[in-house]
Amino acid sequence: MSINSAADRRGLEGAGVVVRLTLDALAASVRPGVTTGELDAIAAAVFSAHGARSAPALVYGFPGTVLISINDEVVHGVPGLRRIARGDVVKLDVTVELAGYMADAARTVVVEGSTEQARTLARCAERAFAAALDVATAGRKVREIGRAVERVVRDEGFTVIRGLTGHGIGRTIHEPPSVPNHFDPWQQDVLTEGLVLTIEPIICAGRDAVTEDDDGWTVRTRDGSLAAHHEHTLIITTGRPVLLTAA
Repeated sequence: MSINSAADRRGLEGAGVVVRLTLDALAASVRPGVTTGELDAIAAAVFSAHGARSAPALVYGFPGTVLISINDEVVHGVPGLRRIARGDVVKLDVTVELAGYMADAARTVVVEGSTEQARTLARCAERAFAAALDVATAGRKVREIGRAVERVVRDEGFTVIRGLTGHGIGRTIHEPPSVPNHFDPWQQDVLTEGLVLTIEPIICAGRDAVTEDDDGWTVRTRDGSLAAHHEHTLIITTGRPVLLTAA
């Protein structure tokens, strides 16, 4: 969506605050022995305290509050009985609906005892996101975001998962435009002032190929390699974007 009023801005900011508070609570609770279902209950409690709802559950019927993906699981992991273990790479993906507005962010938490590759992969996703912010300016083409992300990821020896992208957001989860994490010459959309979207590098340590589990939700790398995900919802301006899901 594009922000057309002060009410739009306030609505999106409110949703963004709940996303950030939820991610903070989840990240603080990730430790060996905790189950993904217990983490999901923490998220549900934060949502309830702020009058928010799970956007994936609302829009797509997702069987949980938030998406929690571990190690080779890339996105859309379903919370349940799995226990976090030492060294795990945990992706926390939170999408909130509050008073008709939606915001979305993701964070990768690397549990103590991990490999150097796991830590480097998570940092790479963050650096790719930061590089994308430098080019996410009104008047530039959306594809410049992907160019910036892919350059960082390739330089660090990792791989962009091309089938998973950022997106417009606001009144529902997925709105135009699609925001690829690689340079796509066919993506001709132009960033406009007030446009609300997500930038979300989704990367892995192996090859760009994924598969979906029998649960119909969980997407994992086909070769079993580790994956990382870093995302924020933001507003495009004539300068640096305004991050709605960050402090």
